[in-house]
Amino acid sequence: MNPSALTIETLNHNFGNLRALDNVKLTLKEGDYSILLGLNGAGKTTLFSLITRLYDNQTGLIDIFSHNVKKNPTKALANIGVVFQQPTVDLDLTVEQNLQYHASLHGMRKKLALDNALIELKRQKMEYILKKKVRELSGGQRRRVEIVRALMHNPKLLLLDEPTVGVDIESRKLIVKHVKSLCKEKKLAVLWATHLIDEVDIEGNLIIMHKGKIMIHDSVKNVLKITKTKNVSNAFDHLTKK
Repeated sequence: MNPSALTIETLNHNFGNLRALDNVKLTLKEGDYSILLGLNGAGKTTLFSLITRLYDNQTGLIDIFSHNVKKNPTKALANIGVVFQQPTVDLDLTVEQNLQYHASLHGMRKKLALDNALIELKRQKMEYILKKKVRELSGGQRRRVEIVRALMHNPKLLLLDEPTVGVDIESRKLIVKHVKSLCKEKKLAVLWATHLIDEVDIEGNLIIMHKGKIMIHDSVKNVLKITKTKNVSNAFDHLTKK
């Protein structure tokens, strides 16, 4: 049985009188590829902010590979890689400089960091951009660099918050293909937040979030069976427009 990569229980979060997350419960296993689907404002980014400790959880429990993020944040967060919704690479540094800076924050040795970066760049056939300034790259390449950066310290859980926003269709396809291959090859657990229904993989898992609540969490095929619908778009409408 695969170990739990992420366990969330009874998680609520308020911004003043606004209930941003409402009794969220969620479990991801090692190697799971899960799409967190919801409209803008559904609570996806708030959830990611709690998992990564940008916000302190007011209630409930968040465990990453059995390490509680509140009681043992260092060990818990060491297991995750994150690509945030807003780009966070320095445009005036080279790809290598951006990656080395990130590695230093994780206490990684320079050679190990570069070796790991090259492995991930080669996976995406992008090693030729290492010495280029980020400003010279396309939007899709920049996002893929952020994924490389998130994987440099060999995390077991990858969080992606709207990772394809602003990139072209071909880059979106490459990013999706690459991340799915990581789940199979490295048993990486992936939680991919998006509002784009066409990014949902029929062979993966689907978590539909609406107004801070998890409406359903199951394989895509089971979601279609449970909702008695033919596609994800109809299933989403069925669950969010009751």
